[in-house]
Amino acid sequence: MLKQGLQQKQQQKLSPLQIQTIKLLELPALELEQKMRKELEENPVLEEIMESDDPENDSPKNVSLSEYPADDPTPSYKLYVNNQGKDPKPQYNTFSVKESFQENLIVQLGYRKMDDRSRAMAEFVIGSLDDDGYLRRDLESLSYDILLRLNIETTEEELEQILKVIQEFEPAGVGARNLQECLLLQLDKKSVEQERARTILEQYFEEFTKKHYARIISRMGITQDELKDAIDEIVRLNPRPGGQIDDSYEDQAQQIIPDFLLEEKDGELIMSMPKFSVPELRVNRRYAELLMDSAQTGTRAGKEAASFVKQKLDSAKWFIEAIRQRQNTLQNTMNAIIDFQREYFMDGDETKLRPMVLKNIAEKTGLDISTISRVVNCKYIQTHFGIYPLKYFFSEGLMTEGGEEVSTREIKKILSESVDAEDKNKPLTDEQLVEVLTEKGYKVARRTVAKYREQLNIPIARLRKEL
Repeated sequence: MLKQGLQQKQQQKLSPLQIQTIKLLELPALELEQKMRKELEENPVLEEIMESDDPENDSPKNVSLSEYPADDPTPSYKLYVNNQGKDPKPQYNTFSVKESFQENLIVQLGYRKMDDRSRAMAEFVIGSLDDDGYLRRDLESLSYDILLRLNIETTEEELEQILKVIQEFEPAGVGARNLQECLLLQLDKKSVEQERARTILEQYFEEFTKKHYARIISRMGITQDELKDAIDEIVRLNPRPGGQIDDSYEDQAQQIIPDFLLEEKDGELIMSMPKFSVPELRVNRRYAELLMDSAQTGTRAGKEAASFVKQKLDSAKWFIEAIRQRQNTLQNTMNAIIDFQREYFMDGDETKLRPMVLKNIAEKTGLDISTISRVVNCKYIQTHFGIYPLKYFFSEGLMTEGGEEVSTREIKKILSESVDAEDKNKPLTDEQLVEVLTEKGYKVARRTVAKYREQLNIPIARLRKEL
């Protein structure tokens, strides 16, 4: 016997407008402009309002879609949005195409006399160097790749000789297989003989990296001052020779255009949203009229034309409304953040930065946490004390001994200042840093101090020791 049952499922379906708004929320200012330019190119119904346009003559272009056929379920949204501020269009910074790291080495290779076979292998080795200028692969693996890619049979010994040629190139240290070899290659090119520095790197490299200075002094039979001179010579060497030459394909730093501008005037905080070159959009009246005229003909061609233009009008309508909603959402979110962190924004003192999570701002704005997350992502604010990503103002919190909640950033700032001020001959251990924080009224466990120290890229006490 077959049983029939009716199962009702509640499923939320996002409208095209909601989808557009969600996508636009995540875009920073520069990407928003690019997105709008692309929409202008792809949708003939959209057009940009130029400053020279006569607003009186153009007013009918704010087309009402109420003249759609009566059975059209599409709601009538606002088709006009003013998102053009008074800010002049900035002159975006340009970057010059620089010679890449590998290209520079290929140029130097051109001055060396060698047969085509060796040159092809040398170019392959150069192409195998990483961004720091190191050859991280062993020669045996490299020989297999050369056989596979170039159909050249070679040996580790032959590749060793080719590598030695590359290691003579500038910058000094290039082509090294590890840090020790990199530093030694640089010492080879120095005109002043540094025997002690070379001995330390060749025989006591592990002790040097772990800062076991007493062991080095004892084994080498030198004084502390002599060790200090040798170490000073070593630390002046470059551990990343490849970093001296910018790669034209990777050094295209993204220009940061702030999405918000915060000014302090007479004790008041004033927030604005500079629009830069974001165009002001509207619906093209000519296509709107085509829709209405075609819909009345009743012919098949007319209906197809009307359907096409209606689709484009819908898309334009949703896009314009999504931009308007994006602007409102960003403005409301930023105002909530400023209100929450008002004391901090007055002067930029990090110790005044309150613990704040996405939920705090979601509650203040009435928006979902996911929406706040999208707003915060990749957005920047320009303040009177610098430009900051919005994510910078969010952090977890800790309790002081007095029961007051403080930002972890405040703890990290004090931790960093304590390390900067310590005696480098006797750097503070994590236990001693706990004591320092306790004296200042911050109740923090040793493991928490260790975690924050690592997040600040501060090494352990022994590795911070200096002579």
